[in-house]
Amino acid sequence: MKLVGERRALAAAIMAFYTLLYALVALAGVQPELVPMMAAIAGVYGLAFFALVAGYFWARWYAVGVGLYGVIIAGVGIWQVGAEPVLLFVGVTHLAATVFLWGHAMSAPYDGQTAWRERFHMDESAVQRLGRAVIRVGVSLPIILAYALAPRPGGAALAAFVLAVAGLGGLIRLRTWGVLALGAAGALSLTAAGGELAAHGLGLVALPPAVAGAALIAATAPYLAPIARYLTAR
Repeated sequence: MKLVGERRALAAAIMAFYTLLYALVALAGVQPELVPMMAAIAGVYGLAFFALVAGYFWARWYAVGVGLYGVIIAGVGIWQVGAEPVLLFVGVTHLAATVFLWGHAMSAPYDGQTAWRERFHMDESAVQRLGRAVIRVGVSLPIILAYALAPRPGGAALAAFVLAVAGLGGLIRLRTWGVLALGAAGALSLTAAGGELAAHGLGLVALPPAVAGAALIAATAPYLAPIARYLTAR
């Protein structure tokens, strides 16, 4: 499937739609306690839209992660309440954005560029490892934001939110501290999930931080051994 420019435009349009949707919900202020959460999620989609249009090398990976987040949320919602039209729309549009951005042909305007690979001295294996990490962060970041900025946040969730945002910035600049920040965010998310399990038992309340924490740990795990080797060699 080619049509690279058209697929890029459609994926960006979907991200723009959800940016505006969440922003309008936040501005409406019907439920004031949810305004920070809605505004933050609008920012997640807004970053995906802007990065796709700007052509940042990490944009496709990040937007694919956000698309998979929407598919997961829609799937959980359908499992809970059934195939409601709104949930089907959310699932189909996010899946479409993910499919539009998938594939080798779509990498050319983004991670397929040679300039950034030469700048960071990245071979194909390193590029794939970074791509998987950014996708996992794209999946987990909106989940952490939604959980941390919900009306009943805890200290661990808020700290995970700050670390995840900072860690994403460090990761796309290939900084070691970014990987460590994401790992710490994952550990704190799992801690929050453990707290929910202890307080409420096994249920859906603990699922979001558990999924986000597992995704962040999976994103950072491939980097831990190289970091350890580098530190011990010094």
